[in-house]
Amino acid sequence: MALGDFFARLTGRKQEPEPAPVPRPPTTDDLLASLTRVEQLVADGAVPAVVASRVARVVRTVRETIPRLGNLGGNAQAYSVMATATDYLPEAIGGYLRLPRQWADTRPVDKGKTSLMILIDQLDLLGSTMDKVFDAVNRADAAALIAHGRFLQEKFGTGSTGGGLALGPTTSTPPPDTGPLAPPSGRGGT
Repeated sequence: MALGDFFARLTGRKQEPEPAPVPRPPTTDDLLASLTRVEQLVADGAVPAVVASRVARVVRTVRETIPRLGNLGGNAQAYSVMATATDYLPEAIGGYLRLPRQWADTRPVDKGKTSLMILIDQLDLLGSTMDKVFDAVNRADAAALIAHGRFLQEKFGTGSTGGGLALGPTTSTPPPDTGPLAPPSGRGGT
């Protein structure tokens, strides 16, 4: 028995439970492994081609975005990428795969839509959202490139118009020394 338990029993107070540990954020390897698991679910042909192509689009975009998550910081877009890889996409595919194929593809379940149609809508939404996030990440890098180009233009002039380097006055470089001139052959003086 721990000392805290002893005093709690002695005084009649209940010991406060330990706080639940906070889960660590997923690593790049965790995100990629989750995407690989989704690809494996889809690879065996358990889903129609229309689903497989949409899953491939989402997975490709998320894979391209993962190395750039640091550029997003801890914002909602970075969370969306992580949640898409580890929760949103796997849950959408898993929910569909738990249903019998014939029933999922033909039976209307919500406002006249089948489970297949609902899954396609979810995948389209995830795909367009991940495209926007990827675009935002790349726009940040493009903006940095533009800013650097403007700095260089301000510092050195514009390269496309033959800008100068503003080095101040310079003296002309003398022509290279060619040594003593020899008479052309065949016109000797003897």
